Amino acid sequence: MKKLPIGIQDYKKIIEGNYIYIDKTKYIHDLISSEVPIFLSRPRRFGKSLTISTLYYIFKGEKELFKDAYIYDKWEFKEYPIIKLDMSDNTLTTYETFIESLDEVINKIYINEEMPIIKNNIPTKFGNLIESLNKKYNEKVVILIDEYESPILEHINNKKEAEKIRGFLREFYKKVKTKDEYIKFVFITGITKFTKTGVFSALNNLNDISLNRKYSQMLGYTQEELEYYFKEHIEETAKEMGISKEELLKEIKTYYNGFSFDGEHFVYNPFSVLRFFDERKFQNYWFESGSPSFIYEYVKGRKIEYEDLVKYTVNSLDFTTREIEDANANIFFAQAGYLTFKGKEKYGLEEEYILDYPNLEVKNSFSKLILEANYNLENDKIKELNKTIWKLLSKNKIEEIIEEIKRIISAIPYNLHQKRESYYHSLIYTILASAGLNVTAEELTNLGRSDLVLDHDDKIYLFEIKLDKSAKEAIEQIKEKKYYEKYMSKNNEKEIYIIGINIDSEKRNIDEYMIEKI
Repeated sequence: MKKLPIGIQDYKKIIEGNYIYIDKTKYIHDLISSEVPIFLSRPRRFGKSLTISTLYYIFKGEKELFKDAYIYDKWEFKEYPIIKLDMSDNTLTTYETFIESLDEVINKIYINEEMPIIKNNIPTKFGNLIESLNKKYNEKVVILIDEYESPILEHINNKKEAEKIRGFLREFYKKVKTKDEYIKFVFITGITKFTKTGVFSALNNLNDISLNRKYSQMLGYTQEELEYYFKEHIEETAKEMGISKEELLKEIKTYYNGFSFDGEHFVYNPFSVLRFFDERKFQNYWFESGSPSFIYEYVKGRKIEYEDLVKYTVNSLDFTTREIEDANANIFFAQAGYLTFKGKEKYGLEEEYILDYPNLEVKNSFSKLILEANYNLENDKIKELNKTIWKLLSKNKIEEIIEEIKRIISAIPYNLHQKRESYYHSLIYTILASAGLNVTAEELTNLGRSDLVLDHDDKIYLFEIKLDKSAKEAIEQIKEKKYYEKYMSKNNEKEIYIIGINIDSEKRNIDEYMIEKI
């Protein structure tokens, strides 16, 4: 059984170490055959660095490393001079430390290539490096840049510093265009898409494939790839957990699938899948493996609510209109991987993407972060709340769950509450989602949308939330719109409960509630 390449981003190490490698070289072959400069944005830990490494060994001409891959007999393997930069592998504390660090990196390439270091600014050094390598090897140069905007993201909550770094990077990356005659291929990755006035404003020959349907499954694992490459791991894990293979696959899908970069095709988070098969228990591996500290500050500074993130659809232009520190929160989190495309709506020739959390892992972890950063709830209190809700739900004690929600709402500072029905929708949703429950908001039916739907074991709970009305009105709306009918198919033997909740805007809490079993 092949090993799990957890945290390994070097293609050669994966192949020679008998680790699982999901063959993505068909996509790579298509890209390098075109020789067009490529940009691709994806969330962190999604395989960007491994893709850069794979390209590195292809252009180093190491053909035998690819003997089991699609590209093996389809590419003329020959060695090209390569400039490979990871912009996150610099000291990013300040603008000055970043500049100093990058200068050292560029100088080191000169030294390794035994070429004289020119005394000039860093962009000029970079441009000269491209020309010098072309002259030395009499071959065009391959440029591979990972995490292009990492120095900017490090300062996303400091607009002045972010813009200072952006101005420098604009001049630095400009050399990729001005030295085009010396370049064979360019591949640049990042978390965020670039804007027309930003870092790559002068690099108008760069082909952005981030939202291209053809490459939507280039990174991440498809369902077919998961079942094929991890077949033995799936069988052993199912056996150890005492469940069927089908049950296991269903759970893995709920927790780790759901990322989409075109609104049509979905992939699994690779890091979470690898960690799951290693530990063989469901946990929030990706989110808790190093969500940057600036994410917490970003949520806290902007008072993010769930509704803010999913209320409006977005289109491709929304991702390139503003710089990332000025973009709407839903745009930023969609690029960072905390939201994803869950479908598309068409208006004539225009396409709009529907946003939501990709899966249970992200929904659970991000909801906890919102409760802590946005509502001033301590982490220990959130953990205790989560355990309590799970215990009560396992005993179907709905009244006690609502009382627990009331207690949490009352613990939120008075001045943070807002007199909006949607505010309480978001808050109650976030409380339930933070407990790791399979809760959805605004669940569509043919007659309307129910506010919250909680699907747990053998029961379905439908919530309708009103502000300054009555619990009875909420219950009557569920019945009138028949929100429950979609859950009453012949194959569905789950018990269905409808729950009407009224919020008193003066008390800023749940005033009354009604519960009925359908």
